[in-house]
Amino acid sequence: MIQLNIDCEGPITQNDNAFELCREFIPDGDRFFAIVSKYDDFLADVEKRPGYKAGDTLKLVLPFLKAYGVTDDLMERFSRQTLLMLPGTELMLPEVSRMLPSFIISTSYRPYLDALCSVTGFPRENVYCTDVSLDKYDLSGKEAHYLEKKALEIAGMEMIHWPDDAGHIEDVPEGHRRTIERLDEIFWHDIADMNIGRIFQEVNPIGGIEKAKAVSNSLERTGLGLADVIYAGDSITDVQALELVKSGGGTAVSFNGNRYALKSAKWAVLSTSTLVIAGLCKLLKKMGNNFLETLSVDSAGQLDPVFLLEQMKEAGLSDEMARGLDELRDRRNFSMFSVEESDMEVLIEQSEKMRKSVRGHGVGDLG
Repeated sequence: MIQLNIDCEGPITQNDNAFELCREFIPDGDRFFAIVSKYDDFLADVEKRPGYKAGDTLKLVLPFLKAYGVTDDLMERFSRQTLLMLPGTELMLPEVSRMLPSFIISTSYRPYLDALCSVTGFPRENVYCTDVSLDKYDLSGKEAHYLEKKALEIAGMEMIHWPDDAGHIEDVPEGHRRTIERLDEIFWHDIADMNIGRIFQEVNPIGGIEKAKAVSNSLERTGLGLADVIYAGDSITDVQALELVKSGGGTAVSFNGNRYALKSAKWAVLSTSTLVIAGLCKLLKKMGNNFLETLSVDSAGQLDPVFLLEQMKEAGLSDEMARGLDELRDRRNFSMFSVEESDMEVLIEQSEKMRKSVRGHGVGDLG
């Protein structure tokens, strides 16, 4: 027996729900979110600040959403109205949940995952995500006004950059360092001292560490081991879970992943459709979770896509899903690589190109 643990935004849906909430309700909110997300990348991946983890962007933006009038009901309605699934998801999710124990592990807010479960019938009890209620927090008019001003200030900041080998704030160019220090002041001094600041202590986004813990918790529920796991993720918040599964002998898959996910994965899938996830689950359930290890790769580290798709179909997919895989084959919209046998920079370029093609440049550029 094997089980599937899968991220939501990227491998299942095309949304970035938190980004879209900010874009909809905060002036220049797309730029605002991009700056905060890049700041999150620095704190989590470069400085590795104690007590901070990848994905905490989702709690940093909450006071600003509250200031601009977002409520629990509004968040839920917006999530339902904007839910956008990758091609194949409406077939894939019900199929995998019937086929084997399946769990969604997502940094996204609970209202968004509830919307997905309502549409697809995926069991809510098999979802790990970020629980939040904006309605439980009070915000004075003075605090709201301050947050509105700071949102505009953040949106007007220059995008933060740092050298690839940076490991501390002293390694960051001076102008970008000042931006990081200003963001530190806004979030960890000004907002933290407000009444709304307790949201930073009380909301715990399902980030990198929590995703790995969720994998372990799901295994306690199923009685399986890491070698029995297929994990599919695409971003920095999937790093720890991918590394955990890979180190335990499981199938760690970057699905249209960015550089963070790719460097932590064993396998890289590039595809316009989630049907290949169902196909992969069906194939590995039949052949064993180490089946991919028995296959040869070409000089670029790529497995034969036509052979893989045929093997997926022969494993017992429905006619409708088989036709979908044939379409992927004919349009050359599926490829799979062994990460360690590929040129990493070339693979990153190819995967991030597919990521942006599928999810859009605004979302695809985020960590």
